[in-house]
Amino acid sequence: MMTNIRKTLDTLYTAESRRILATLIRLLGDFDIAEDAMHDAFAAAAEKWKEEGIPDNPRAWLVSTGRFKAIDAMRRRTRFTPDQQDGDGSAERLTEQLEAHPFDIAAQIDKGIEDDELRLIFTCCHPALSPDARIALTLREVCDLTTEEIAHAFLTTPTTLAQRIVRAKSKIRDAKIPYEVPSQSELPERLGGVLHVIYLVFNEGYAASSGNSLTRADLSGEAIRLGRLLLQLLPEPEAKGLLALMLLQESRRTARTSPDGDMILLEDQDRSLWNQEYIKEGVALVEEALASRRFGPYTIQAAIAAVHAEAKDSAATDWEEIVALYSMLQRIDPSPVIELNRAVAVAMRDGPQAGLDIIDAILKRGDLADYHLAHSARAELCRRMGKNEEAHAAYEKALTLTQLEPERRFLERQMKKL
Repeated sequence: MMTNIRKTLDTLYTAESRRILATLIRLLGDFDIAEDAMHDAFAAAAEKWKEEGIPDNPRAWLVSTGRFKAIDAMRRRTRFTPDQQDGDGSAERLTEQLEAHPFDIAAQIDKGIEDDELRLIFTCCHPALSPDARIALTLREVCDLTTEEIAHAFLTTPTTLAQRIVRAKSKIRDAKIPYEVPSQSELPERLGGVLHVIYLVFNEGYAASSGNSLTRADLSGEAIRLGRLLLQLLPEPEAKGLLALMLLQESRRTARTSPDGDMILLEDQDRSLWNQEYIKEGVALVEEALASRRFGPYTIQAAIAAVHAEAKDSAATDWEEIVALYSMLQRIDPSPVIELNRAVAVAMRDGPQAGLDIIDAILKRGDLADYHLAHSARAELCRRMGKNEEAHAAYEKALTLTQLEPERRFLERQMKKL
């Protein structure tokens, strides 16, 4: 019996803990109090369910128990440690408010507890928080990654990361950031911030900024899970576009590195290793997003990835369409990086000199001077044209700028080929 209850609780924690936490944050108004309450509720379940059996609605039981546990804890703190209360007595007022309002868990479910996850995502990604804080808080509270895991992924110390999360929670509390989904008029702007955080997490997993490994499967997988959750809760075209983009890029993971961890360029990858299920799902999502006529940058990037995914080999790639898509992307979301990517596509369509002219113009403006991929792209085009001295200088420049060991090895190999 005890073994079955433990398995049930483990399954519930994996599947439901983020939903339970999201609801407790709404009911209690504090991240830390809610997290303590959730863990107290699971601990109580391990004891109570052994005697009383598993309730018909385990999630509702855990939410209700967590709420009462929090009220008891706050009541004890205000009664026995008055000298440690906050100066304005807010903890005591919160306790009184929670006790004053009868709690009908069934009514709360009818009101849509499922939406609490969406509220949590938008709160963690609020524009009042710094970009680093949004990422850290989202990974900790929505994705349930540990502080150590997040710190390792972003090459910082657990102490620094923990302080970042504490400051973010304090900002939410002190600035009285509302725990809610934005109104319809605010949604386009706020949704963009959420999508941006998810994509930053994915990018760090898909192409790590530094370290010994080119990719971090745990981070890109978590971003895809978060993208699926957001799309389920809010089926907007750009949410479809972002999920499609992540799936199509992730489909190439196995083919992107050799068994020794060395980087393999797109044109040299074994496409039989690409994940066809991800490609099928991603292409379908792109088509749905495009059909809405309300798509944005993520959908266009996903459409570019879909063109690559549907080509049987590099030679069969429709570079005309890719250049057109990059031109569209440059119009609606202009940036030097997009211009660089378009230059590479132009080089594949019209020859290396055409692409090199665009890259040189970008660098002459001073844009991307410290971006290693701009110099490595320039080096590759020079190499293809037989300009070996220029290629060598550009490879060396890229080498001084990259912090990722697989990229360093790749650049060194390219220099040796010259």
